[in-house]
Amino acid sequence: MILPIIAFGAPILRKQCVNITADYPDLDYLLANMWETMYAASGVGLAAPQINKAISLFMIDTKPFLDDDEDSEEQVVKKVFINANIIEEKGVDWAFNEGCLSIPEIREDIIRKPSITIEYFDEFFNKHTDVFDGLTARVIQHEYDHVNGILFTDKISTLRKRMVKGKLIDIKKGKVSVNYKMRFFK
Repeated sequence: MILPIIAFGAPILRKQCVNITADYPDLDYLLANMWETMYAASGVGLAAPQINKAISLFMIDTKPFLDDDEDSEEQVVKKVFINANIIEEKGVDWAFNEGCLSIPEIREDIIRKPSITIEYFDEFFNKHTDVFDGLTARVIQHEYDHVNGILFTDKISTLRKRMVKGKLIDIKKGKVSVNYKMRFFK
């Protein structure tokens, strides 16, 4: 089932999400709905707060990024991250133009580290500690921010924030046109 994406302005997007356990009710069903929702919205990542769940859960599928860049040495990564904790970010800061399903029609250059080490549980509650680099690390950092109540617009300069303020207000009010279901909180 395709779920509505929660729009900028909703309080849940600012919440610190809680960890879950392996007996979380209907986790398989939730994950299936999240995958379907993410793909229907043409996303490369989706976090639980974006579908109105304040739980530490997100997923990524970097295939759309890598389809665009045939010269990339990166591998497609499709994973579920439960109760994730980034334990290290390293490398020289790099900017990349990011967007967000909850903040449509706004894209900004965001500075992040190119390499991360992250601990997490997968959908079967197997624990992992992995290193990710490049675009995959960036997508993970973006979604990880979501489960910590941080939006990519929090990482832009004060000047850029002033420049996009009107667009953010329009998104809050539902004055945005997208080709996926959204839920607005006025």
